[in-house]
Amino acid sequence: MSTARIQPLEAPYDPAVQAAFDKVMPPGVPPLKLFRSMAHNPRVLQRLIAGGLLDPGSISLREREVLILRTTARCGAEYEWGVHVAFFAERAGFSAEQVADSCSERPEPSLWSAAELALMELADGLNRSARVEEGLWQRLASHFSDAQLIECLTLVGFYHAVSFVVNGTGVEREAGVPRFPR
Repeated sequence: MSTARIQPLEAPYDPAVQAAFDKVMPPGVPPLKLFRSMAHNPRVLQRLIAGGLLDPGSISLREREVLILRTTARCGAEYEWGVHVAFFAERAGFSAEQVADSCSERPEPSLWSAAELALMELADGLNRSARVEEGLWQRLASHFSDAQLIECLTLVGFYHAVSFVVNGTGVEREAGVPRFPR
């Protein structure tokens, strides 16, 4: 029995939808259930893909993934957290302990750099109140430029929105993708 509220589309896809999938999926990898579910509204799918921040940006892959894992964990978006663990955790250099700790109530300081801890606190604060306290802002500014801070804020907001979609639609887990640590 499926728990998905919106069933992912199956191939063959409309050419415009296939073109959108081709922009975000590696060659030979089928489109994720999230994208196939969002393809019910091709305009929104295309806007999501166009607004994605998975390209090389002003922050490192590791910093980007710290923000994404923490944001999706705080939002309870196990689907998206697991996809990012599966696709990016190894490339970002995360240990198994760090992956698990990304879901903890309070991160273990010995596992993370000062900058990474500040990024996790940023994700937590924005999730909690949609604000950044001045002391945290000063810590972040000691590690990141203004351009990087804009990217960090936008990443947290973007993955908040993605979390709303996966949780709201009930997108089912991808095969072989990890779950939150218990």
